[in-house]
Amino acid sequence: MPDPNADFDIVLIEDNATDAELFIRVLKKRGLADRLIWLKDGREALDFFFRQGAYAGRDATSRPTVIFLDMRLPKVDGLDVLRTIKTEERLKSVPVVVLTSSTVNGDKEEAYKLGANSYVNKPVDFESFASVIEVVARYWLEVNSPPAKPR
Repeated sequence: MPDPNADFDIVLIEDNATDAELFIRVLKKRGLADRLIWLKDGREALDFFFRQGAYAGRDATSRPTVIFLDMRLPKVDGLDVLRTIKTEERLKSVPVVVLTSSTVNGDKEEAYKLGANSYVNKPVDFESFASVIEVVARYWLEVNSPPAKPR
């Protein structure tokens, strides 16, 4: 596990190891994954953001530049994670990109209602997936101008 007190630019919340490893590999190849943490389920994500369990010692002012969130997660569903983090004052302004293969009717609308900043369907083939990941990550890390992080 990475140092829980580190400051991360990217938080990836993804239960599918293949998708997560591809995401990380693409960003590493493009030099965008130096400060990334991968959380494997919704419960771990909430523990991370609210400094509980294994993450109890985390800095209370730390927040990522962007969160990539899968919709279908074990333990706590992605919509519930989104709903919870968007009610927390220090996390409200952190962009959340829903990155999902879910085709459930209403997920997109609900995600936007809850405060998602982007909703991206995961392409099935490797090249398209890699391209989408790079474009979306570059936008949120290099093009977008986020609010200042608290000191």
